[in-house]
Amino acid sequence: MDERLERYAELCVRVGSNVQPGQEVFVQALAVEHAPLVRALTRQAYRAGASYVHVFYLDGHVRRAMIELGPDEALTYTPEWRKVATEAAAGQAVISTTGDPEPELLADLDGERVGRARMLELSEIVRRQMQERTVNWTIVASPGPGWAEQVFGEPDLERLWENVAFCMRLDEPDPVAAWREHLAELQRRASSLNELRPDALVYRGPGTNLTVGLLRDALWVSDPVRTSAGIEYVANMPTEEIFTTPDRNRADGTLRSTKPLALRGQIVRGLQLTLDGGRIVGVEADQGADVIRGELATDEGAVRLGELALVTKDSRVGRTGVTFCNTLFDENATAHIAYGMGIPEALEGVAGEEMNVSAVHTDFMVGGPELEIDALLTDGSAVPLIRDESWQLSD
Repeated sequence: MDERLERYAELCVRVGSNVQPGQEVFVQALAVEHAPLVRALTRQAYRAGASYVHVFYLDGHVRRAMIELGPDEALTYTPEWRKVATEAAAGQAVISTTGDPEPELLADLDGERVGRARMLELSEIVRRQMQERTVNWTIVASPGPGWAEQVFGEPDLERLWENVAFCMRLDEPDPVAAWREHLAELQRRASSLNELRPDALVYRGPGTNLTVGLLRDALWVSDPVRTSAGIEYVANMPTEEIFTTPDRNRADGTLRSTKPLALRGQIVRGLQLTLDGGRIVGVEADQGADVIRGELATDEGAVRLGELALVTKDSRVGRTGVTFCNTLFDENATAHIAYGMGIPEALEGVAGEEMNVSAVHTDFMVGGPELEIDALLTDGSAVPLIRDESWQLSD
C-alpha cells in the first residue's frame, strides 16, 4: 500500500471534509483515472467512522461525446438519478477530486458549447446546499501523468506528487497540527481586514485597473468554515486564501488574468475582462475566450462577481514556483477573483439577499509581483493591503 497516498487521503478525510462517525460519504471523482485516490479516500473514510461510502466516477471522453455529438438540450440536462443522489448528500460529507488527466481534451470543440455544458438542475441543488450549509465538503487533487505533462512538459508524476505533498504539508511531522496552525494564521489575517471594514477594494497592475465595492454585512473569512450543524471543514485542500463575496452591482474597470486557466477541458490564456456597473461587458483572451463567453451566458448572475480572494507569496503553493494549470492549486498561489455564485459563508448570520446567485463559479488568477491592492475606506482614504505579493496589515 502506498503510504504517502494513505497519509494524503487521511488528511483529506479528517481535515478536509472532516467526516463524522455515522455520516455517509459521497466521493465524486472527476475522472476514472482517479481510482487509486478514491480507494484510499474510501478506506480512510471508513476508518473515520463513515457508515457508508458512495463513489461516483466521471469520464472526460463521455462528456466530450455529449458536447460534440449530443443535442443542444443535453448540454444542460440533469438525469433524475443525479438529482436524487445529490439531494441525499444533505447532512452528509462530500469529497470531490480534481486533477484533469487530459487538460486540453476539449480544446478542438466549440468553446461556447463547452462553456454552456453544465447540469443546471444539479448546480441549483448544490448551490442550495452550500447556501444552507448542509454538507461538509472538500475538493482535493489526484496527481496523474497527464496533469504532470501539462505542468512540466513530461509525464513526471513523482515530481508532481512532490509538489502536491509540499502544498498539503505532508512534509511536516504532524500534518494535521501543521494545518491547524496554518488555518489559525489565515483567520488572524481575515480578522485584521474585518476590523478595517473597507467599502471597496482597488486593484492596479498591468492590464488591471478595477474598483470592486464590498457588501456592508459581508465578512472576510477563511477555512475552516462550518455547516449549520457546527461541523468544521476545509473546502479547498490546499487553501492559502482569505475571501469574501463582493457587491454584485459595484465593479468597474479592467481586469487581466495572470495565469492560464484550465476550464472545462480547455485552457484560457491572457484573459482580459471589462466590467461596468458590476457586469462583465467585455471578454478578450489570447486563447479560449469562447468558453468564457459560454459560461457567462449561463444565467443572469454569471456576468457578475461572486468572490474576491487575497493570497500572498508566503503561500506554500506560490513558493513552489509551479503553475499547476489547475484552479484548486493556482488560485492558492496568488490573489484571485471569481465571477458567478457568491460565497454564503461570508454572510453567515445575515439574510444574504444581496449575494450574487448563479450556477457558475469560476475563479481566475489576477495576482503577481506587480499587482497592488488597496482597501478603500468609507471616508475615501486608501489603505495598502498587498504590495509585491506581501501582506501590509498587521495581524
